[in-house]
Amino acid sequence: MRVGYGGGIPPNIGEGDRAAGADGIRENLDPSWLRGDPPWLDLFHVWLREAIDSRIPEPNAMVLGTADAEGIPSTRTVLCKGADASGIVFFTGYDSDKGHHLAANPYASVTFPWIALERQVHFRGAVEHVTMEETAEYWYMRPRGSQLSAYASAQSQPIETRTDLEDLAARVAAQFGGFDAGAEIPVPPAWGGYRLVPTTVEFWQGRANRLHNRVRLTRSDAGWEAVRLQP
Repeated sequence: MRVGYGGGIPPNIGEGDRAAGADGIRENLDPSWLRGDPPWLDLFHVWLREAIDSRIPEPNAMVLGTADAEGIPSTRTVLCKGADASGIVFFTGYDSDKGHHLAANPYASVTFPWIALERQVHFRGAVEHVTMEETAEYWYMRPRGSQLSAYASAQSQPIETRTDLEDLAARVAAQFGGFDAGAEIPVPPAWGGYRLVPTTVEFWQGRANRLHNRVRLTRSDAGWEAVRLQP
């Protein structure tokens, strides 16, 4: 967190739009950087790769915002498991809180908060289920322990103690032959993937004196339009 408010005029006042931020890039984020189809995809992949190379913990973590049927919002951190021209993909239980929210109000936002690099990317749009084939492909790539935990957990439902949770996981593991090896674990019936299909994408690049760079892409019937926003 930045500190030092009220401590006099910084020596570089007025230079914020020219000063390199924590990402080390002197060039300022500009709408001209957003090219291709869709125009957000290439730059997003570059920034994600640079977050990975910078050894940021969980670089594919994103804050998912949903709202219930009454419009009350909720956020939580989930892992992005796919990003391509069709959108942003994550997996969860359909009977979880977020699953119920998306059933009632199939729109969401996600934010990738690469704070250490002073970069963020925000997506907003409608959310749809991925195909059963996509869900199965990802499910069978997961470690066996993760499969067992997902199969055992009634996500978002109360449970009395940690011991109860571990006992439940152990019973499910025994059902399939053990934690380390055994029978193939099928995709749970109430588990799968969602895809956020973005209509708005915003890139944020930190700069000195809070004179940050923001570029927002908005999709319409005419295509994508990129504009610079004031910070």
